[in-house]
Amino acid sequence: MKNIFGFYTKTPLILRIAIGLVIGALLGLFVPGASFVTVFGDVFVGALKAIAPILVFVLVIASLASAGKGIGGRFKTVIVFYMLSTFLAAVVAVVGSYIFKVTIPLSETVDKVAPTGLGEVFRTLLTNMVSNPITSIMNGNYVGILTWAVILGLALRGASDKTKEVLSDLSAGVSKTVAWVIQLAPFGILGLVYASVGEYGLEIFTDYGKILLLLVGCMLAVALIVDPLIVAIALKRNPYPLVLKCFKESGITAFFTRSSAANIPVNMKLCEKLGLDKEYYSVAIPLGATINMDGAAITITVMSLAAAFSQGINVNILIAILLSFVATLGACGASGVAGGSLLLIPMACSLLGIGQDIAMQVVAVGFIIGVVQDSLETAINSSGDVIFCATAEYRERMKKGEKISF
Repeated sequence: MKNIFGFYTKTPLILRIAIGLVIGALLGLFVPGASFVTVFGDVFVGALKAIAPILVFVLVIASLASAGKGIGGRFKTVIVFYMLSTFLAAVVAVVGSYIFKVTIPLSETVDKVAPTGLGEVFRTLLTNMVSNPITSIMNGNYVGILTWAVILGLALRGASDKTKEVLSDLSAGVSKTVAWVIQLAPFGILGLVYASVGEYGLEIFTDYGKILLLLVGCMLAVALIVDPLIVAIALKRNPYPLVLKCFKESGITAFFTRSSAANIPVNMKLCEKLGLDKEYYSVAIPLGATINMDGAAITITVMSLAAAFSQGINVNILIAILLSFVATLGACGASGVAGGSLLLIPMACSLLGIGQDIAMQVVAVGFIIGVVQDSLETAINSSGDVIFCATAEYRERMKKGEKISF
């Protein structure tokens, strides 16, 4: 048994999910009466629903409580670049989602409609923000969870190092728990695909392909147009030599490792090649791995809007812009967590009146297409860390009259 478990865990998760997807589709086509198979999907989604609120709550508290050390005025520029690019990525996802309204088959309908006006939005938002934090965690009220997590995180910034260490350990523990749940993904996908193929047939893969194309299109638009435009405006020169070099030496590696954190050493070496100040980039690159989350913001926005459109909900453009803002904040907490951006989809869905049951089905779809989505997301996030780290330093050098070249 131990050998079987070891073989299972050593097999790449992508391969295991692909196998689960194929088996689920085959069972759905040829053994439609084996309804017990759907239990695997129910357990997986149930586990995600249980851990996701705790993950967001603990992660944000720990991140804010420990933030700020060693980050002075010289890092303000790169932080602005990181946050601006992430926000614009979410806006691109909104625009793309409106132009190509993609829907995906979901087994349930929402019990309320999305708010239609800003007054209603802010009323609901403020009410959810001050909801009891324990109740918010129990009911999956991600606005309340995020609010109280931010408040507690800021309040604990003055706590002792021991307390912050405990929070960090707690955050690591919850993240590890999420990683364990993700290990169930192949079985969960098997059950979910079985149920979907049994109900809708193989046409569901056409729908999954459409949303994957939308995600890829938005990510490429941000990587090849939006981010270079920010660099061009900041440095007043052709950005593509820098952008393409970062994609080649950082993005490709990140695509296959699927981890911004694991790609930090690669980015450090690239910064050295670019002639950047080590004292600066040794802080800016790990910071970027945490808050520069273009791909995650796109995933959160596209998937949550797809959930709304799938339910026949017409989302007001102002609500969508607010969603972009929430996606930006949420994406900053997605780093270092397996499937982090997917697990933050319910937070954005809550703004649209979509409950956890629907949101978690969308999360499961995300795992199905994650072979491409997560790899490209990581590539864009990681290469962007170096792009904006370099841009910020080059900008400071230009202010001092120095000549730059890349």
